[in-house]
Amino acid sequence: MTTKKQMTMKKLEFKTEINAKPDKVWSTMLNADTYREWTNVAWPGSSYVGNWKQGEDIRFVGDGNMGGTMATLLEVRKPEYLNAKHVAVLTPDGKEDRTSEEAKGWIGTTEEYTFTEKNGKTELKVVINTSPAWESMFNDGWPKALNKLKEMCERKSVTA
Repeated sequence: MTTKKQMTMKKLEFKTEINAKPDKVWSTMLNADTYREWTNVAWPGSSYVGNWKQGEDIRFVGDGNMGGTMATLLEVRKPEYLNAKHVAVLTPDGKEDRTSEEAKGWIGTTEEYTFTEKNGKTELKVVINTSPAWESMFNDGWPKALNKLKEMCERKSVTA
């Protein structure tokens, strides 16, 4: 018999097909400036601090003193796959919270991104495993965010 309460995770999946190569989708998705642009449609003020390198921690933060979350990058294979596991909630003053009820409800959330090339296009699949408490935020935000990312990746380059 288990005495420790176990959180049930909900698996959410989102996909889009982008008329661009995986390298372009990867860099548009993860470059600091373009990251802010596509995430802003779903999660205004979102940005990150850190590097997209395997084994490193990355901090997802909002503008001002809104706090955020911290994830460890478990696997990074540019431009094919990224897997991150959330390990803390960040308080408005930037401290790591791993013990509050809010933190316990968020820690363990995982995000996986798979970039698959098909006929010169990229299928981007996002898989989130999270607490049911966060399901509506992701279900509302990810379709908007992916539409914006698709639009950004498919823009024609303007040359002088």
